[in-house]
Order: sequence, then C-alpha cells, then structure tokens
Amino acid sequence: MSQRMFRTVSRLHSGYDPEEVDEYFDHAKQVYEGKVDETLTGRDVRATAFDLVRGGYVPVAVDAALDRLEAAFVARARDQFIATHGQAAWMAELADGARTLYGRLTRPDGQRFAPARRGEWAYDPADVDALCRRLVAYFDHGEPLTAQDVRSATFGRRRGAAGYAEGPVDAFCARAVEVLLGVE
Repeated sequence: MSQRMFRTVSRLHSGYDPEEVDEYFDHAKQVYEGKVDETLTGRDVRATAFDLVRGGYVPVAVDAALDRLEAAFVARARDQFIATHGQAAWMAELADGARTLYGRLTRPDGQRFAPARRGEWAYDPADVDALCRRLVAYFDHGEPLTAQDVRSATFGRRRGAAGYAEGPVDAFCARAVEVLLGVE
C-alpha cells in the first residue's frame, strides 16, 4: 500500500477520494516546481473539488492544505508580477480588486446581496453583513483581517427571501480572499 498524504476518516464516514487528492497535489507540486509547462493559479486551487468516498481523507486537513497551496501560488504570482511590473503596479492591482468589493460593502445592511428564491436555502443576512463590516473596517481603518478569517466565516441559514442567495455571497468572499492574499 502506498504512503497516504493525509489522515483518513473511518470506513463508516465519507472523506475526499485519496487517489484524486494525491494526484492533484502531485500535479500541483510538479507545476509549482516548473516540471510541467502549465499555469496553475490561486483561483484554480480554490475551485478544486474532490469526490467523497467512504474511508477517504479527512476533508478539514485537505482543505487546510489547499488553503496553503493557494497562498503559495498567489505569493508566487505576486512576486512574478512585481518583478515584471513593479511594486506600485501591484498595489494598483490590489486597489482595483478592493474597489470591486467596495461597491457592495457600502450598501446598507440587509441589502448587500440579492435574496434567495422562494424555498431555497440562503445565508443569514446579519451574519454576512457582520463580515462585510469587518471588511470595511479593514479597508478603511486597517483593522486586522486575514484571508483565513474570511475563509472560515460561517453564516447562519435562512430560507427564501429572508436570506441572501448563497452563490453571490460565495463569489464575493472568494474575491475578498484573493485581495487579502495579495496583501499577506
């Protein structure tokens, strides 16, 4: 039996497919080390998903490794961008990314995102708005906030128009993570 990269859950529980995970991380390592002529970005890493199988890898451990891998690819892209275009251009890129978030952040609580459709699960607007206020405090006053803080944010659930539609909130949080990783 080959060496496993992560701990596994018991045979009674589901976890990420070990073969898929091992193959992905091996490939990502090859790309990162330049052994494969392919581009892999932080966004690509964040969009990665694995099948669930009985006895698979512990998802939390794999997700944490994906977060570190994403940060490594973002840091390398930042360094390459700065080497080519300079620090001022990188800061302008980050400012542009922050501006794409800021329009939504300035909306009133309860109105930052579209409501979910009738009967659909949605995020509790109060929880999402609290994260948005933390982002405003970060951008306006330099209050501490990390990409991991945004990644690990949890939102209560609602149904229908009483909550924010999940897709736009998830996409917004992903962009916020990109911006924060660019600074970290």
